[in-house]
Amino acid sequence: MFTAADFIPNTYTSSIENGNFEWSAPSNIALVKYWGKKDNQIPANPSVSFTLKNCKTITKLAFAKREASQESNFSFDLLFEGKPKEDFKPKIQKFLERIEVYLPFLKEYHFTIDTQNTFPHSSGIASSASGMAALAMNFMSLERLLNPEMTEDYFYQKASFLARLGSGSACRSVKGNLVAWGNQANIEGSSDLYGVEFPYAVHENFKNYQDTILLVDKGEKQVSSTVGHDLMHNHPYAERRFAQAHENLDQLITIFESGNLNEFIKIVESEALTLHAMMMTSMPYYILMKPNTLQIINAIWKFRNETQIPVCFTLDAGANVHVLYPENVTDKVLQFIQDELVVFCQNGQYICDEIGDGVIAL
Repeated sequence: MFTAADFIPNTYTSSIENGNFEWSAPSNIALVKYWGKKDNQIPANPSVSFTLKNCKTITKLAFAKREASQESNFSFDLLFEGKPKEDFKPKIQKFLERIEVYLPFLKEYHFTIDTQNTFPHSSGIASSASGMAALAMNFMSLERLLNPEMTEDYFYQKASFLARLGSGSACRSVKGNLVAWGNQANIEGSSDLYGVEFPYAVHENFKNYQDTILLVDKGEKQVSSTVGHDLMHNHPYAERRFAQAHENLDQLITIFESGNLNEFIKIVESEALTLHAMMMTSMPYYILMKPNTLQIINAIWKFRNETQIPVCFTLDAGANVHVLYPENVTDKVLQFIQDELVVFCQNGQYICDEIGDGVIAL
């Protein structure tokens, strides 16, 4: 296991004047939710997520060496879908400030960051997770040129570590189908500092799992996730919630091995509703679900009860619904979505996704 100090480089053995990289990084959907954090993006409880395949951010990074006299601050241009995006810049500036100690070359270069998503920004799909993971991969690609002796394991773990400093859940978007983040006694190698590929047996039932994302509300959330996390500090139910996350993650270890879909559904839906219960019972309190979110949940419960098809839902910190189901029932579930759920989606929009493998160099 790596410590934070392990990610501070001593010296670089190579140099490079300019160049560019391009990476795609996927979003992810947490099954056990992380909600609440300590300083430096350390999670208050562990989480585990499916890495997605189609919902991703594609980021190009071009870099050019600056004159030494210019190196008093960071220098970067930010483009979103090819056009300057000034309102994203403060978030990138803050990210660079957080990671500079781990990437001491950052002020030596001017960067052009050109990023695009395959899904609507601020749609309640975790664009900050995929965006920060893609950016971290690009920065690590530059560091690997400066330090060619870097191991593959170090490269990916440090990328996850850096991504976390931009957006907590971004550390789960680097590697693997199933990713755990946060210290969990029963998960070997787990860490608060970065995500790790789930190290134990996973039943065939969970291979190629499907996630159809119903876009209930594509607008900006009225309360950001950052604010929501902060409201856990004095939350009356916080400590019990954190303990529950550990318990649910322990249960999932067994469920992933056995393939028990009924038990999987109980944990995943309970986690989703608990996340929103925390929002509704914080002070100030707030609700991110919309009426159509509840319509969809009730329709899924009715359909599952009548057909015994193992389809379930989860939610992120927003109104959209992730419909999760094994690959072998895809046709029936998509027909159900078409027949009964599309009517509750904004402009009838939904995204078909499935488990993916993490970041890809382009």
